[in-house]
Amino acid sequence: MRLRYNVIGVDVDATHPSAALAEIESWIRERRRGFVCFATAHGVTEAQSVPELAAAYAASDLTGPDGMPLVWLGRAHGHGDVARVYGPTITLQLCERAAREGWSGYFYGGAEGVAERLAAAMAGRFPGLRIAGWESPPFRPLTAEEETAAVARINDASPDLVFVGLGCPRQEMWMHRLRARLGAPVLLGVGAAFDFHTGRVKQAPAWMQSAGLEWFFRLTQEPRRLWKRYLVTNSVFVTHVLLQALRLRRYPRSAS
Repeated sequence: MRLRYNVIGVDVDATHPSAALAEIESWIRERRRGFVCFATAHGVTEAQSVPELAAAYAASDLTGPDGMPLVWLGRAHGHGDVARVYGPTITLQLCERAAREGWSGYFYGGAEGVAERLAAAMAGRFPGLRIAGWESPPFRPLTAEEETAAVARINDASPDLVFVGLGCPRQEMWMHRLRARLGAPVLLGVGAAFDFHTGRVKQAPAWMQSAGLEWFFRLTQEPRRLWKRYLVTNSVFVTHVLLQALRLRRYPRSAS
């Protein structure tokens, strides 16, 4: 039975990395199909105004608390063992297990050429990892024909894991929309893992991550791109959380 807690209308799984990895691995071994979202303050705030994103979170088979504020809220809800389920780290852990188990991975997303670089980086870091394929789609909505062609390429490659790096909310909506059409057991919206693990963007030091200050580090790295996300959206998130905590506003769960 899934234990979840409501963060301003988004159900987040009360989980931790080892439990999340065990769940994902079971999908591969049992050939079940699921998709994984990694929820952040930015994502759950965006879901307030983007119905397709809210629906994706509601339909996901696992929504891990990727940001420390969501971890703290989980513990405040009484789930003492909740820990950060961080997309970039889960990417490494799953690639390591895939190399050991003989599973294959497909990398979909990133700027031009980044998916190929990530595939090469993971294959070099984890000898034996089977690379089923990679592609970096155009940074625009795909036509129906382009999307159908992408689905066909991924299915022809028959991966066990599809790592999706389109950024929030595009990757969550992409997984939700195409889950039924893709044969791979596992889809994961890992976002910044594509840039972090190819060296395009620096990761925050571990102490800043655990202190919930990763947003500040990333803002200093990419202020022009991220100022709105971290200075505006995160302020809206705090407001919503306070309204929910004080029971001044109801945040019903989205229907799957």
